[in-house]
Amino acid sequence: MLYRENGQFKTSYRADSQVFPILQDRLAIGLLLAVAFVAVPLLASEYLLRAVLIPFAILSLAALGLNILVGYCGQISLGTGAFMAVGAYAAYNFHIRIDGMPLIVSLLLGGLFATGVGVLFGIPSLRIKGLYLAVATLAAQFFVDWAFLRIRWFTNDSSSGSVSVSNLQVFGLPIESPIQKYLFCLAFLAVFGVMAKNLVRGHIGREWMAIRDTDVAAAVIGIRPVYAKLTAFAVSSFIVGVAGGLWGFVYLSSWEPAAFSIDRSFQLLFMVIIGGLGSIMGSFFGAAFIVMIPIILDNVPAALGVPIDTALASHLTSMIFGALIVFFLIVEPHGLARLWSIGKEKLRLWPFPH
Repeated sequence: MLYRENGQFKTSYRADSQVFPILQDRLAIGLLLAVAFVAVPLLASEYLLRAVLIPFAILSLAALGLNILVGYCGQISLGTGAFMAVGAYAAYNFHIRIDGMPLIVSLLLGGLFATGVGVLFGIPSLRIKGLYLAVATLAAQFFVDWAFLRIRWFTNDSSSGSVSVSNLQVFGLPIESPIQKYLFCLAFLAVFGVMAKNLVRGHIGREWMAIRDTDVAAAVIGIRPVYAKLTAFAVSSFIVGVAGGLWGFVYLSSWEPAAFSIDRSFQLLFMVIIGGLGSIMGSFFGAAFIVMIPIILDNVPAALGVPIDTALASHLTSMIFGALIVFFLIVEPHGLARLWSIGKEKLRLWPFPH
């Protein structure tokens, strides 16, 4: 039993009341990782790995990077697809132009180049914000699309901008089967997820959130807006660039600039909004939702005997995305992550909610 000063009195409280929820969360995360790394590769089919789990892992990583910028620092960005493209094409050039370049190093160097581009286009955030900043980051999308289509050096003299990679290896082990690709992407997601969680809980994360809430007040208490905003753009662009390299190398194997178009930028922004702004868990929820909805709309109606053509399913998907974005912005701005948190709290109190 511990005591806490409360005015002229000492209030007693149980330390385990705060320790047990933390231990439960860590145990749940450990079990989830064990299932993801051990059980899923043994039980999942090839279709599930290729169509759901691999894109879910990569898009979760990209949404995680975007959430750091938008959710934690409050800087709106519509150029996430451009930073993914920079990471993918930079990693491609390192991989084919330097003999013996390890795959992991190529992906990380691609993320570093995406960091440089992200910081460059993040400089306007020092003077503008809101809708004006969104338009400035949108310029990155159009510039990158033009560069990879017109400057052939980036695509190894390919006139169409299409490139391809093959025979991927890590420490001499091939990355060819769906299980190997899934585990490779999942390892990146786990490492960057832990890194992002530690960052947002540290002093850098507190600076980001202070800038997000009130940048003027943050500057008054000694937080440097220039440092906070540019570090948010740097960290976000690095993670998104690595995700872009994984998307090109592991998921697509052959891609062109259209794979990282403005539609990809909006898709990632939808993930963050639906999953939950300013939430690491929300990035995973948003990616799962975006990946699963098209598959459900394609398969469930046919299973129920109500066939839907591809065009109608695509339109329904867009309509559902838009409706849910409006719903979460009005009813629950913190998205699916907040609903998950409320559900956990109610389960901890059930069946005696008093």
